[in-house]
Amino acid sequence: MSLLIRPAQREDAAAIARIHVAAWQAAYAGIIDAAYLAALSAAQRETYWAQAIAQGRPGLLLAQDGGGAVTGWIAFGDCRDADAPATRAEVWAIYVDPACWSQGAGQALWQQARVRLLEQGKAEASLWVLAANQRAIRFYAALGFAPEPGSARTITVAGAPIDELRQVCALAPGGPAGP
Repeated sequence: MSLLIRPAQREDAAAIARIHVAAWQAAYAGIIDAAYLAALSAAQRETYWAQAIAQGRPGLLLAQDGGGAVTGWIAFGDCRDADAPATRAEVWAIYVDPACWSQGAGQALWQQARVRLLEQGKAEASLWVLAANQRAIRFYAALGFAPEPGSARTITVAGAPIDELRQVCALAPGGPAGP
């Protein structure tokens, strides 16, 4: 698949929201309450992403296929965890249209975000992943992310507790948290 990775523009908010909802519904089926997933609103997410794009936070890159369709996106920036070192960035979210899974968009998005984070002086990146989302855990492991010992937490989604794991990756080979 031929991909263009580019910064998001305000007019991309609808495509970002559509992918956000579709990816949640596909990735979290059987993990998060089905009624909650079915009720997700692309319109509500579009408002959120339009504001985020306008504010420039988080950083937001899109993957576009050869026909110009948005196939995925990654949101990233400073790490929001209180215990994180200043040199740690965070992947706030990465979602690819389920119809485009396993075609390279997620990896291409991460590689471009990684370059930008290195340019910002970051040494490592972290992300949170649902412990039950084994597909995502395998994807992140292939990118170089590894679980950070002792970082598990429980969040509440749709009134139910969900376990999350923090994973960390060095941005430069051999750097902190790296191989």
